[in-house]
Amino acid sequence: MKKLALLLFMTSFISCKSPESKKAIIEKDTFGVLENGTVIDRYTLTNSRGMRVQIITYGGIITSVEVPNSNGQFEDVVLGYDNIEDYESNNPYFGALIGRFGNRISNGNFKIGDEEYFLAKNDGKNHLHGGEKGFDKVVWTGDSEIVDGNSKLKLTYLSPDMEEGYPGNLFVEVTYILTQENSIEIEYKATTDKATIINLTQHTYFNLSSDESILDHELFINADSYLPVDETLIPTGEIINVIDTPFDFTKTKAIGQDINLKNDQLDIGLGYDHCWVLNDKEMNMKTAAILSEFSSGIVLEIKTNEPAIQFYSGNFLNGSHPKKSSDDFYGFRSGLCLETQHFPNSPNQKNFPSVFLNPEDVYESKTIFKFSTK
Repeated sequence: MKKLALLLFMTSFISCKSPESKKAIIEKDTFGVLENGTVIDRYTLTNSRGMRVQIITYGGIITSVEVPNSNGQFEDVVLGYDNIEDYESNNPYFGALIGRFGNRISNGNFKIGDEEYFLAKNDGKNHLHGGEKGFDKVVWTGDSEIVDGNSKLKLTYLSPDMEEGYPGNLFVEVTYILTQENSIEIEYKATTDKATIINLTQHTYFNLSSDESILDHELFINADSYLPVDETLIPTGEIINVIDTPFDFTKTKAIGQDINLKNDQLDIGLGYDHCWVLNDKEMNMKTAAILSEFSSGIVLEIKTNEPAIQFYSGNFLNGSHPKKSSDDFYGFRSGLCLETQHFPNSPNQKNFPSVFLNPEDVYESKTIFKFSTK
């Protein structure tokens, strides 16, 4: 009887140690070494439920996000590499922080007052994602801690005056927080000593299933309008209602439902590569998009205080990027991006929300990736 009582007690004790009773942890190791000899650190953030996020100091890149599917099995839901060599030589912005200016600037130039600035033209005749060496290719300084039971990683970088053509010494802080609710909170903060422009975002490619394509994923975008683009993917300046167009995601639908329709805008983007104007135009936290996938049951809700979100359906993935832990390659539309941001080419469009930052101001932005199952 004593043995039986002891066995029952031990069983009860073990059953009480649910995943939620575990503590959040942060681990740091070396991910690799750049060609110039710089050592790149990797931080692994794990919450009490077992969700795990890996981030490296090169580009502030999210290399892995492991979340439970509807069967309780963990799946890595982001595209990326398992070595620094591929990130340094062949990265289509997998998982990276983007700056100083996310998205495109027409002809690579803009004005602040009477002063004209010229940026690298690294996307045809336009400037894209901060230039030849944007924030996706710099080495950030990491500092991690557990705060209120959540794993927190703060990355900092000082972008010197005229780096990639941008004026002002810009000090940037990006904080990743893995919460107990299976959310990744991303907080951006920046200050400058000279008037400049800024539009930071995060360029993770998501695939919520083991499928090779994201076309069966279902998407809701909280936007009644979007920005049409010219043949170089620069917004025309118009803001167009999505009703009766392939760009209507106000009701959840499969991404593949309309992506191959005959449409001038889809032809230009080779699919979706456009910016949606979120319905709540104030700088308040609101749901921007909800992405889900039936077979895994995984749901991703994106919240932000940004005025827009860029949906990119992986149209330039072409089978040249090797998969993590595999001999295979990422194919056409095998991942998608949902980038919270201000409007592309805003410095050159007076009717778009301002992206100018003055020395007396502080740039602040926040985005949340919240994972759940259905």
